[in-house]
Parts: sequence; C-alpha cells; structure tokens
Amino acid sequence: MGWSRRGFLGLCAALPAASACGTPRRSAPPERRPGSPGGASRGPSGPRPLYLGTYTSAEGGGSGIGVASYDPVTGRITGAGTLAGVADPSYLAVHPDGRTLYAVSERADGAVSAVRLADRRVLGSRSTGGAGPCHLSVHPDGRWLFSADYASGSVAVHPVDRSGALGERIDLVAHPGRDPHAHQILTAPDGRHVLAVDLGTDTVHTYRLDERRGTLTEVARARTRPGAGPRHLTFHPGGRYAYLANEGDDTVAVCAYDPGSGRLDIGEPQSTGAAGGGVTNYPAQILVTGDGRYAFLANRGHNSLARYAVEQDGARLRLLGTVPVAGDFPRHIAFSPDGRLLFAANQRSGTVSVFRVDRAGGALRLAGEPFASPVAVCALPL
Repeated sequence: MGWSRRGFLGLCAALPAASACGTPRRSAPPERRPGSPGGASRGPSGPRPLYLGTYTSAEGGGSGIGVASYDPVTGRITGAGTLAGVADPSYLAVHPDGRTLYAVSERADGAVSAVRLADRRVLGSRSTGGAGPCHLSVHPDGRWLFSADYASGSVAVHPVDRSGALGERIDLVAHPGRDPHAHQILTAPDGRHVLAVDLGTDTVHTYRLDERRGTLTEVARARTRPGAGPRHLTFHPGGRYAYLANEGDDTVAVCAYDPGSGRLDIGEPQSTGAAGGGVTNYPAQILVTGDGRYAFLANRGHNSLARYAVEQDGARLRLLGTVPVAGDFPRHIAFSPDGRLLFAANQRSGTVSVFRVDRAGGALRLAGEPFASPVAVCALPL
C-alpha cells in the first residue's frame, strides 16, 4: 500500500531516487467548514465560489488551483480560470471566516500556502517539515492550521494570524512504526483533541491540543486490523461517533469516541457496497449529512458513491446501495454549505460530478453533465 495507490503521478519526479514511487493514488475534508456537511445551512443566493485542487506536475494536470462557480439550485459549474502560485495543490481547506483559502503543496519538500480570497493573493507558503502533505484542516477557532505529510508520516501545526496568513511551524510530530503514512488530520467536535489517520501503520492517533501554544501531545491510539489502511475519518454531528474509511481492505467502520479522553474505539469492518463489481476498490472519503441521518462514501475503482442510513444516534451504519459517480476514481467528495449538493472530484477522468441530495430519503441524483477539470483531486464549494 504505498505510492502505487496514491494517484500522484507528478510526485515521482519530485522525490529522491531512493524513495518509493509508482503509479497513482491519494485525499479530507475538513471538519465543520463552509462546504462541509457540518456547515451552517442557508438557502440559495446566486452563484457560489468553487475551488478545485489538482497536481501541477502530473501529466495532463492543472496549472494551479482551479477557480469556478456553481449554481446552488441546479448544481451547474462554470469555470473562471486558475489561481497560480501554488505547486501541486492537491488538497484545499478554508478558514472558518471564509476569507482565506489554504492549500498543500504535495511535493517532496512539503509546504502549505495561504491565499486571500478577496484578491486571490498568495499570502505566503510555509514548510511542513515533512514530505508529500496530502491533507490540511483549520481548527474551528481559526488560530491553527494542521497538515498531514503522507510520504514522511508526520503531522504539523502552523499558527494563523488575524489576516489569515501562516506563521512558521509550531510543532511537528513524526508517527512511529514501520512505513508511516499520515493521510488526514482533523479536530474532534470537542475542539480539544486532534486526530490523525495513518494509512501506513493502521493507526488513528489522538492528540491533545494546547490551544494557547499550538502543540500536540498524544493521548491515545486506536488500531485497525492489520492491512485495513485507514484513510479518512469523519464525525457524526452528535460528537460521540465517527466513521472510518479503510482503503486497504475496502471497508468502513463505525467508531465510538469519548470526548473527555479523546479515545477512539474502532468497530467491526463493514461493506462499501463495491463487492462483486469485478474491480479492486479503494474507498476514499466518507461524509455525514448535517442532520446526522445519512452518510456517503466515495469508492475509487468501483466508481460509485455508497449511501448509508445512520441509525441509533450515530452508532450504526446501514448500507442502502450505491450510485454511479459518472466519473473515474472519485478521490474527494464535499457538500455545499447548505447540504443540498454533493460534489465528487474524479481524478482519472478529470471531472467534477455534482449530485442533488434528497435530505428526506438520502437519495442522490446527478445534476447535469460533469464539469471538466484537469486531474481533479479536490472540490471545495463555498
């Protein structure tokens, strides 16, 4: 489970010769930000901005962060150019105040960048201290940016100033074990704990955040079964349960979470709905609707979105079925802020599919033809 399933064609050229690098693979969205299922619900109000992550060093990739808009009623996407100045911006997140965009540079010399959205000015980049950052997120209070370095298996913390710009790295934690690959880092709903998902060591690390200093102290570890390859975690709105997508063994799991201790208990593996499809499937990302009633999983390989009913106040997932994603290799999915639309970034087909979400029954309906976007690996609707 290494670079052969990361989907990062361009990183091969950037990594040192001794590094493992093969054919494609890679990532989550963050936690309760605009564009996520936990964001505040609001009605349609004209065209809304959409930002698209890509690989600038991959063959056929983009030239920077894609800029577009979407109709919150129809889901129709209209391209509006490219925001240059950030190399290999494969994952994007936005500050809670909506004024600053953050992007990783998924390269051997990993970095994170801040972009002021008012004038699309790059406010600067900072080293993560690791290699191949593939995920970042902002703490809900807006003061700290967290990033996960896939290639080096480390996580970093950067301070965020009042302008949204990033300061020098405050903390860097290297995951122990053989061949660590940090794939995601997010803040728990309690705000005091930060969880990092490591695909290489089959572990989810929980850190206590010093909210004054920005440092991380590990307080718990949860292990999946060997080879599960945990990739992406998302919390139920109630804060007591989370759902884990396991890339290595093509499963999902319900996890119980204790906000007091930060302890995560990983449940039994469950189906992604991809069995019997005749293809190898790599689940990518799982989301939960803002009302906590439904969950959706991106299936790369099976090229579908699995639909789940969330039951027992978050303690149970019941598979409802799958819907074709209308693209190839859906690597990232995200809700519009009002939860009415779901966006799927399809890496291999270079498209973004948009679905209308039936909040009463959890059904997904494709909203028109997918939008063409070079090596689409992240879609961030605001």
